[in-house]
Amino acid sequence: MRKLTLFSILCFSSLIFAGVHPSKPWVEINYPQDKEKRWWDDAWWKEGRLSVPQNYQVSMQGVTYMDGDVEVEAYLFKPTKPGKYLPILFQHGRRGLDSWTLPRIKRLAARGFIVLAPNMFGTYLKPPFPNKHTPAYDHHVAKGIDILLERDDIIGNKVCTVAHTRGGYMTLKALVTHKKQEDKVACYVGYYPHWQDPDGSEVEQVYQYAPEIDKLKVPTLVFIGEYEQYQRLRPIFLATKVLKEKGVDVELIVYPGVGRGFDFRPEHVRTFADDLAAKDANQRTADFVRKHLQ
Repeated sequence: MRKLTLFSILCFSSLIFAGVHPSKPWVEINYPQDKEKRWWDDAWWKEGRLSVPQNYQVSMQGVTYMDGDVEVEAYLFKPTKPGKYLPILFQHGRRGLDSWTLPRIKRLAARGFIVLAPNMFGTYLKPPFPNKHTPAYDHHVAKGIDILLERDDIIGNKVCTVAHTRGGYMTLKALVTHKKQEDKVACYVGYYPHWQDPDGSEVEQVYQYAPEIDKLKVPTLVFIGEYEQYQRLRPIFLATKVLKEKGVDVELIVYPGVGRGFDFRPEHVRTFADDLAAKDANQRTADFVRKHLQ
């Protein structure tokens, strides 16, 4: 047995006196999903059972719809198996719809949904990654919800919206400002959503969330990565807290070890953690949409 030195005894005693228990970690990180154990699965842990997600072959086609005098370009994803399916409107962010982001919409439709994805930049022949926000996009999203509900191959009379980054702001405006949450939208899903006016001041970007959040009423599910940028994290944490206090059914999932874009990162930078987060978020989104549309 190693002999304890006076120095080691004094150090150990000082830790106890300071209230630091040697068996506890130096840093404890608590995420919302850990506090309520929403990820826990007794069927898996005790019986070894895994839930098998629904899988569908999916087709993709370019479509358009009119919003006033603007012909909005979009993509429609749907299972190739004939039948009616639950409808989702997916809204892209600053990257737009390209070879990285289109497959992530296909992966959503493959759970058994019809997904309409408006292409804002293609509609206006604009390059991706704009700095300024175009308010007309918000109205095009709202109109897209109407168009989706006119289809005869959908189930029900409401849609859910799914969006990432700035698309989260566009769908928020469509639901609140253009009032689609009143009778046409059943739920809202945001992947690392930009919950602030993109044209707002630095102070607004860092310390405040968009005022429309205070009027959001539909069940809401939000995904972010642990390494998301601070000016995105803070408004999301604050906004979800406020929504919960207002009685809105809101859930925030924070994935350890990943940052923004975990759901569409390309092969040369994608990590195992990205894959796990993307698969988990995909299935949680599918379950959440079915819960509120059926």
